[in-house]
Amino acid sequence: MDAWYARLSALSQRRTADASEALLYIFGTLVLALQVQEGAAPVAGSSSLVGLIRDTSVVNLCVLAVLLALSVVSWAIILKKLWVFRTVSRQTARFLDVFRRSTKFSEVQAVCPSLPASPLVGVFQAGYTELNAQFRLTGPPEATSPRPTLKSLAAVDRALLRASATEIGKLERQVTFLATIASAAPFIGLFGTVWGIIDAFAKIGASGSTNLAVIGPGISEALVATAAGLFAAIPAVFFYNHFTTTMKTLAAAMDDFALEFLNISERNFT
Repeated sequence: MDAWYARLSALSQRRTADASEALLYIFGTLVLALQVQEGAAPVAGSSSLVGLIRDTSVVNLCVLAVLLALSVVSWAIILKKLWVFRTVSRQTARFLDVFRRSTKFSEVQAVCPSLPASPLVGVFQAGYTELNAQFRLTGPPEATSPRPTLKSLAAVDRALLRASATEIGKLERQVTFLATIASAAPFIGLFGTVWGIIDAFAKIGASGSTNLAVIGPGISEALVATAAGLFAAIPAVFFYNHFTTTMKTLAAAMDDFALEFLNISERNFT
Protein backbone atom coordinates (compact mmCIF):
# COMPACT_ATOMS: atom_id res chain seq x y z
CA MET A 1 0.00 0.00 0.00
CA ASP A 2 2.86 2.38 0.78
CA ALA A 3 4.19 1.89 -2.74
CA TRP A 4 0.82 2.86 -4.19
CA TYR A 5 0.66 5.96 -2.01
CA ALA A 6 4.14 6.97 -3.18
CA ARG A 7 3.17 6.44 -6.82
CA LEU A 8 -0.02 8.45 -6.51
CA SER A 9 1.81 11.24 -4.72
CA ALA A 10 4.40 11.43 -7.50
CA LEU A 11 1.67 11.60 -10.14
CA SER A 12 -0.10 14.43 -8.35
CA GLN A 13 3.08 16.53 -8.31
CA ARG A 14 3.66 16.35 -12.06
CA ARG A 15 2.51 19.42 -13.98
CA THR A 16 1.46 17.39 -17.01
CA ALA A 17 0.38 13.77 -17.27
CA ASP A 18 -0.99 11.85 -20.20
CA ALA A 19 -4.16 9.79 -20.15
CA SER A 20 -2.34 6.54 -19.34
CA GLU A 21 -0.79 8.04 -16.20
CA ALA A 22 -4.15 9.44 -15.14
CA LEU A 23 -5.82 6.06 -15.63
CA LEU A 24 -3.06 4.46 -13.56
CA TYR A 25 -3.96 6.93 -10.84
CA ILE A 26 -7.60 5.83 -10.97
CA PHE A 27 -6.90 2.11 -11.03
CA GLY A 28 -4.49 2.51 -8.15
CA THR A 29 -7.24 3.93 -6.03
CA LEU A 30 -9.48 1.04 -7.02
CA VAL A 31 -6.82 -1.39 -5.79
CA LEU A 32 -6.76 0.44 -2.49
CA ALA A 33 -10.54 0.28 -2.34
CA LEU A 34 -10.53 -3.49 -2.69
CA GLN A 35 -8.42 -3.89 0.46
CA VAL A 36 -11.44 -4.43 2.64
CA GLN A 37 -11.23 -4.02 6.41
CA GLU A 38 -13.66 -5.77 8.73
CA GLY A 39 -16.14 -3.84 10.78
CA ALA A 40 -16.50 -0.74 8.61
CA ALA A 41 -19.95 0.76 8.51
CA PRO A 42 -21.55 0.72 5.05
CA VAL A 43 -22.21 4.08 3.44
CA ALA A 44 -25.56 4.58 1.78
CA GLY A 45 -25.38 5.13 -1.94
CA SER A 46 -27.46 4.76 -5.03
CA SER A 47 -26.84 2.07 -7.61
CA SER A 48 -28.78 3.85 -10.38
CA LEU A 49 -27.18 6.32 -12.78
CA VAL A 50 -29.68 9.03 -11.87
CA GLY A 51 -28.96 8.49 -8.21
CA LEU A 52 -25.21 8.67 -8.76
CA ILE A 53 -25.57 11.95 -10.63
CA ARG A 54 -27.91 13.31 -7.95
CA ASP A 55 -25.48 12.45 -5.16
CA THR A 56 -22.32 13.66 -6.89
CA SER A 57 -20.40 16.80 -5.98
CA VAL A 58 -20.98 20.27 -7.40
CA VAL A 59 -17.71 20.08 -9.35
CA ASN A 60 -18.74 16.82 -10.99
CA LEU A 61 -22.15 18.26 -11.81
CA CYS A 62 -20.44 21.18 -13.57
CA VAL A 63 -18.22 18.73 -15.47
CA LEU A 64 -21.24 16.69 -16.53
CA ALA A 65 -23.07 19.85 -17.63
CA VAL A 66 -20.09 20.89 -19.79
CA LEU A 67 -19.87 17.42 -21.32
CA LEU A 68 -23.60 17.38 -22.00
CA ALA A 69 -23.32 20.73 -23.79
CA LEU A 70 -20.37 19.47 -25.85
CA SER A 71 -22.29 16.33 -26.75
CA VAL A 72 -25.33 18.34 -27.89
CA VAL A 73 -23.14 20.64 -29.99
CA SER A 74 -21.29 17.64 -31.41
CA TRP A 75 -24.47 15.89 -32.50
CA ALA A 76 -25.87 19.12 -33.95
CA ILE A 77 -22.73 19.48 -36.11
CA ILE A 78 -22.82 15.80 -37.06
CA LEU A 79 -26.44 15.86 -38.20
CA LYS A 80 -25.99 19.13 -40.07
CA LYS A 81 -22.86 17.93 -41.86
CA LEU A 82 -24.45 14.60 -42.78
CA TRP A 83 -27.25 16.50 -44.49
CA VAL A 84 -24.81 18.95 -46.13
CA PHE A 85 -22.50 16.26 -47.51
CA ARG A 86 -25.44 14.24 -48.77
CA THR A 87 -26.70 17.29 -50.64
CA VAL A 88 -23.21 18.05 -51.92
CA SER A 89 -22.78 14.52 -53.24
CA ARG A 90 -26.14 14.54 -55.02
CA GLN A 91 -25.67 17.96 -56.63
CA THR A 92 -22.06 17.23 -57.62
CA ALA A 93 -23.16 14.14 -59.52
CA ARG A 94 -25.84 16.16 -61.32
CA PHE A 95 -23.41 18.96 -62.16
CA LEU A 96 -20.81 16.59 -63.62
CA ASP A 97 -23.50 14.99 -65.76
CA VAL A 98 -24.57 18.39 -67.13
CA PHE A 99 -20.97 19.54 -67.63
CA ARG A 100 -19.96 16.49 -69.63
CA ARG A 101 -23.08 16.53 -71.80
CA SER A 102 -22.93 20.26 -72.61
CA THR A 103 -21.12 21.64 -75.66
CA LYS A 104 -20.77 25.20 -74.33
CA PHE A 105 -19.68 26.64 -70.99
CA SER A 106 -22.63 29.03 -71.15
CA GLU A 107 -25.02 26.08 -70.97
CA VAL A 108 -23.28 24.85 -67.83
CA GLN A 109 -23.35 28.34 -66.33
CA ALA A 110 -27.12 28.46 -66.76
CA VAL A 111 -27.49 25.34 -64.59
CA CYS A 112 -25.16 26.50 -61.80
CA PRO A 113 -27.73 28.53 -59.79
CA SER A 114 -29.83 25.38 -59.31
CA LEU A 115 -26.87 23.46 -57.81
CA PRO A 116 -25.41 25.83 -55.20
CA ALA A 117 -24.23 23.14 -52.78
CA SER A 118 -21.76 21.50 -55.16
CA PRO A 119 -18.16 22.70 -54.72
CA LEU A 120 -17.58 22.03 -58.41
CA VAL A 121 -20.01 24.85 -59.21
CA GLY A 122 -17.79 27.34 -57.39
CA VAL A 123 -14.70 26.03 -59.18
CA PHE A 124 -16.41 26.17 -62.56
CA GLN A 125 -17.72 29.70 -62.03
CA ALA A 126 -14.26 30.92 -61.05
CA GLY A 127 -12.78 29.47 -64.24
CA TYR A 128 -15.66 30.72 -66.36
CA THR A 129 -15.31 34.24 -64.96
CA GLU A 130 -11.58 34.25 -65.68
CA LEU A 131 -12.21 33.07 -69.25
CA ASN A 132 -14.71 35.87 -69.88
CA ALA A 133 -12.35 38.44 -68.36
CA GLN A 134 -9.59 37.36 -70.73
CA PHE A 135 -11.94 37.33 -73.71
CA ARG A 136 -12.91 40.94 -72.97
CA LEU A 137 -9.23 41.92 -72.89
CA THR A 138 -8.43 40.25 -76.20
CA GLY A 139 -11.46 41.78 -77.90
CA PRO A 140 -13.83 40.15 -80.43
CA PRO A 141 -12.48 37.25 -82.47
CA GLU A 142 -10.92 38.04 -85.82
CA ALA A 143 -12.33 36.83 -89.10
CA THR A 144 -9.46 34.38 -89.50
CA SER A 145 -10.07 33.04 -86.01
CA PRO A 146 -13.80 32.75 -85.35
CA ARG A 147 -13.37 31.68 -81.75
CA PRO A 148 -11.98 33.74 -78.82
CA THR A 149 -8.47 33.01 -77.61
CA LEU A 150 -7.01 32.82 -74.14
CA LYS A 151 -4.35 35.25 -73.11
CA SER A 152 -3.03 33.13 -70.22
CA LEU A 153 -3.96 29.56 -69.39
CA ALA A 154 -1.91 29.82 -66.19
CA ALA A 155 -4.24 32.58 -64.95
CA VAL A 156 -7.20 30.24 -65.42
CA ASP A 157 -5.33 27.56 -63.48
CA ARG A 158 -4.69 29.98 -60.60
CA ALA A 159 -8.36 30.99 -60.53
CA LEU A 160 -9.37 27.34 -60.30
CA LEU A 161 -6.89 26.71 -57.48
CA ARG A 162 -8.16 29.70 -55.50
CA ALA A 163 -11.74 28.56 -55.94
CA SER A 164 -10.85 25.01 -54.86
CA ALA A 165 -9.24 26.32 -51.67
CA THR A 166 -12.31 28.45 -50.95
CA GLU A 167 -14.67 25.51 -51.46
CA ILE A 168 -12.58 23.26 -49.21
CA GLY A 169 -12.71 25.94 -46.52
CA LYS A 170 -16.50 25.96 -46.76
CA LEU A 171 -16.64 22.18 -46.38
CA GLU A 172 -14.34 22.28 -43.34
CA ARG A 173 -16.52 24.70 -41.39
CA GLN A 174 -17.42 23.29 -37.97
CA VAL A 175 -15.80 19.94 -38.73
CA THR A 176 -12.60 20.95 -36.92
CA PHE A 177 -14.69 21.63 -33.80
CA LEU A 178 -15.51 17.91 -33.74
CA ALA A 179 -11.77 17.23 -33.42
CA THR A 180 -11.62 19.67 -30.50
CA ILE A 181 -14.50 17.90 -28.75
CA ALA A 182 -12.95 14.50 -29.42
CA SER A 183 -9.66 15.63 -27.87
CA ALA A 184 -10.99 17.65 -24.95
CA ALA A 185 -14.02 15.66 -23.76
CA PRO A 186 -12.11 12.65 -22.34
CA PHE A 187 -9.81 14.92 -20.36
CA ILE A 188 -12.71 16.99 -19.05
CA GLY A 189 -14.34 13.75 -17.91
CA LEU A 190 -11.03 12.62 -16.44
CA PHE A 191 -10.84 15.83 -14.46
CA GLY A 192 -14.24 15.05 -12.92
CA THR A 193 -13.09 11.50 -12.13
CA VAL A 194 -9.89 12.68 -10.46
CA TRP A 195 -11.90 15.16 -8.41
CA GLY A 196 -14.19 12.34 -7.32
CA ILE A 197 -11.18 10.20 -6.40
CA ILE A 198 -9.88 13.05 -4.25
CA ASP A 199 -13.23 13.13 -2.49
CA ALA A 200 -13.06 9.34 -2.01
CA PHE A 201 -9.65 9.69 -0.35
CA ALA A 202 -11.09 12.35 1.91
CA LYS A 203 -13.73 9.84 3.01
CA ILE A 204 -11.01 7.28 3.64
CA GLY A 205 -9.26 9.75 5.90
CA ALA A 206 -12.46 10.66 7.71
CA SER A 207 -13.55 7.06 8.29
CA GLY A 208 -10.11 5.56 8.84
CA SER A 209 -11.08 2.62 6.64
CA THR A 210 -10.48 1.54 3.07
CA ASN A 211 -13.53 -0.70 3.06
CA LEU A 212 -15.21 -0.84 -0.33
CA ALA A 213 -18.51 0.06 1.30
CA VAL A 214 -16.96 3.35 2.42
CA ILE A 215 -15.41 4.56 -0.82
CA GLY A 216 -17.31 2.53 -3.43
CA PRO A 217 -20.14 5.03 -3.89
CA GLY A 218 -17.69 7.89 -4.28
CA ILE A 219 -15.66 6.01 -6.88
CA SER A 220 -18.84 5.12 -8.77
CA GLU A 221 -19.85 8.77 -8.86
CA ALA A 222 -16.36 9.73 -10.03
CA LEU A 223 -16.32 7.24 -12.90
CA VAL A 224 -19.58 8.65 -14.29
CA ALA A 225 -17.60 11.69 -15.46
CA THR A 226 -15.18 9.53 -17.44
CA ALA A 227 -18.09 7.65 -19.03
CA ALA A 228 -19.72 10.96 -19.97
CA GLY A 229 -16.46 12.18 -21.51
CA LEU A 230 -16.21 9.05 -23.64
CA PHE A 231 -19.89 9.34 -24.59
CA ALA A 232 -19.19 12.84 -25.96
CA ALA A 233 -15.85 11.98 -27.58
CA ILE A 234 -16.48 8.69 -29.38
CA PRO A 235 -19.14 9.96 -31.86
CA ALA A 236 -17.06 13.08 -32.48
CA VAL A 237 -13.99 10.99 -33.34
CA PHE A 238 -15.94 8.63 -35.59
CA PHE A 239 -17.71 11.33 -37.60
CA TYR A 240 -14.66 13.60 -37.75
CA ASN A 241 -12.76 10.81 -39.48
CA HIS A 242 -15.77 10.11 -41.72
CA PHE A 243 -16.11 13.77 -42.73
CA THR A 244 -12.36 14.10 -43.27
CA THR A 245 -12.42 11.18 -45.68
CA THR A 246 -15.41 12.68 -47.48
CA MET A 247 -13.66 16.04 -47.81
CA LYS A 248 -10.55 14.38 -49.21
CA THR A 249 -12.72 12.67 -51.82
CA LEU A 250 -14.36 15.98 -52.75
CA ALA A 251 -10.98 17.73 -52.90
CA ALA A 252 -9.73 15.06 -55.30
CA ALA A 253 -12.90 15.52 -57.39
CA MET A 254 -12.24 19.28 -57.56
CA ASP A 255 -8.65 18.69 -58.67
CA ASP A 256 -9.83 16.31 -61.39
CA PHE A 257 -12.50 18.76 -62.51
CA ALA A 258 -9.98 21.62 -62.66
CA LEU A 259 -7.73 19.55 -64.91
CA GLU A 260 -10.68 18.65 -67.11
CA PHE A 261 -11.70 22.31 -67.33
CA LEU A 262 -8.15 23.32 -68.27
CA ASN A 263 -7.97 20.63 -70.95
CA ILE A 264 -11.20 21.84 -72.55
CA SER A 265 -10.08 25.47 -72.35
CA GLU A 266 -6.72 24.70 -73.90
CA ARG A 267 -8.27 22.63 -76.64
CA ASN A 268 -10.90 25.20 -77.60
CA PHE A 269 -9.39 28.60 -76.81
CA THR A 270 -5.67 28.38 -77.57
